[in-house]
Amino acid sequence: MRGSDWENGDALRREVLGNAYVDGVSDAWAGAAELQDLVVRFAWGTVWQRPAFDRKLKSLLTVAMLTAMNRKHELELHIGGALRNGCTVDELVEVAVHSAVYCGVPAAIDTVRSIKQISDEVC
Repeated sequence: MRGSDWENGDALRREVLGNAYVDGVSDAWAGAAELQDLVVRFAWGTVWQRPAFDRKLKSLLTVAMLTAMNRKHELELHIGGALRNGCTVDELVEVAVHSAVYCGVPAAIDTVRSIKQISDEVC
């Protein structure tokens, strides 16, 4: 049963990602209706509806997180959404530059710490 979370989520998802994408993914996910329902109700109908951040900031955060997760398909999708939400190319590039520091270097530092800890225990 479709309720307001689903309807609000579907409307927002269409505004951000575009009707063509939403219609296409609906066909592609035909065998995964529960997953699509979760995405529409929870991600778009609940989380993206929260008032603390505007859509532009949510898009910048989403691009940064998808960069960190190395999820190319979703990243590209949300870059388009970010542009629709008013982000500029320069702002998106700045997110990428900032993400390079926090998505690359800390992972390397954590790895070095683990290597140091393990080598201290073994040696």
